[in-house]
Amino acid sequence: MAPTTDNAGNTGDPGAARASLEALRAEIAKAVVGQDPAVTGLVVALLCRGHVLLEGVPGVAKTLLVRALASALELDTKRVQFTPDLMPSDVTGSLVYDTRSAEFSFQPGPVFTNLLLADEINRTPPKTQSSLLEAMEERQVTVDGTPRPLPDPFLVAATQNPVEYEGTYPLPEAQLDRFLLKLTIPLPSRQDEIDVLTRHAEGFNPRDLQAAGVRPVAGPADLEAARAAVAKTTISPEITAYVVDICRATRESPSLTLGVSPRGATALLATSRAWAWLTGRDYVIPDDVKALALPTLRHRVQLRPEAEMEGVTPDSVIQAILAHVPVPR
Repeated sequence: MAPTTDNAGNTGDPGAARASLEALRAEIAKAVVGQDPAVTGLVVALLCRGHVLLEGVPGVAKTLLVRALASALELDTKRVQFTPDLMPSDVTGSLVYDTRSAEFSFQPGPVFTNLLLADEINRTPPKTQSSLLEAMEERQVTVDGTPRPLPDPFLVAATQNPVEYEGTYPLPEAQLDRFLLKLTIPLPSRQDEIDVLTRHAEGFNPRDLQAAGVRPVAGPADLEAARAAVAKTTISPEITAYVVDICRATRESPSLTLGVSPRGATALLATSRAWAWLTGRDYVIPDDVKALALPTLRHRVQLRPEAEMEGVTPDSVIQAILAHVPVPR
């Protein structure tokens, strides 16, 4: 069977797909300075059919990053600003009465897209947060008893502010566990910030990515081919045992009240596999697991209050575990 071709002219060849996904960094760099780890994390999530929680202070280009990714991947994207008065139907859609036909018809909500940016997700009540649970896990929305499938690919990129908690509703553990990765978006370095200001002084408009030169370099056919290639990436029994040992160590850590679940172990195996393929290998090595351990596990553990008061963080606990768990040879 001949490889498929998407609207960007890309075929479903695994080699071409890897080259196209690698080209994302250069394409997104036309709009976003730095943030290569976040770009890589979003691509890994797409390859694993997972979702991403982006955490960073306001003004570090979280929204721009997602929009640039959607433009470079030729994907449809929608943005929802989560607020305390947002209702579940504002996200999923609702039945609307048509006076002409005297019947109810379904009006799809913004969740019916390829890339949903859920901005400040922790500012909306749990009832609305939970409206995303079915969409994230089952990739469908049920309204009035009728399940409606979401498009493929489908990724939720949710953002939250790590420093302002007044008027927020912390995500419950069940919902945090639905996110494949939690990516922290840091403040830019001095040179990166100079580059940002220079671009704006030269007329860069973050609302007009087309004028910035961002063009589709990959499409659905590339993602499909890439996912098929990732599924063939070899995982040795030693690597599987290594992932299990890391996750079991979190459950025994004296600094944690909640360790990583088997779902988290499965997620770490999947993200390590995707990273191995992106770096050009058809097999997983321990360094792949180490590279993805923090973004895959940091939101799946819960600190003891006394450890938190002593300045311990989820990242420091996971890094200590990685340093002590024997690495397979």
